[in-house]
Amino acid sequence: MSIGLAHRAAAVMAVGCLAAATTACGAGETGDPAPSASEPSAEATASGTPTTDPSDPEDDMLIRITIGEERFTATLEDSAAADDLLAQLPVTIDMTDHGGVEKTGPLPSPLALDGQPDGADPDVGDLGYYAPGNDLVLYYGDQSYFPGIVVLGQLDGDAAARIARLDGTVTASVEAG
Repeated sequence: MSIGLAHRAAAVMAVGCLAAATTACGAGETGDPAPSASEPSAEATASGTPTTDPSDPEDDMLIRITIGEERFTATLEDSAAADDLLAQLPVTIDMTDHGGVEKTGPLPSPLALDGQPDGADPDVGDLGYYAPGNDLVLYYGDQSYFPGIVVLGQLDGDAAARIARLDGTVTASVEAG
């Protein structure tokens, strides 16, 4: 974790230096202020490539999931269970398909359940944890309320639809974001 903090501190310093440099010399003759260093550039957003601010605490709640050639991201909710998941990453998980609605696979260690309800009714596109089986769960179909389910966050974009197209057992690599 200390390496992550060092990277974050270096990124924050770089953004601060860039902001100071653009403020000092980027105002031009029209008097318009220079663009903020924290705003994504038109080039970055026009290309469709997501931009992240390394100093943004929400970036700490992102994970990347790779299954074969498919790559997904998910945004974790702020919870003890999500913190425990992040602490276990990176992991490789063999996942099986259950009922045409979810892919599940065991994590190395159980996640904390502090502050979690006894169960949940996950939505399509949720990232979950099934406590009785110690399983990470990718919900791509409609699962009803079930005891032991904890919603950890949400799969981003069209990830649920793409996971639905993956037949049978898969191997997922999960890493912090």
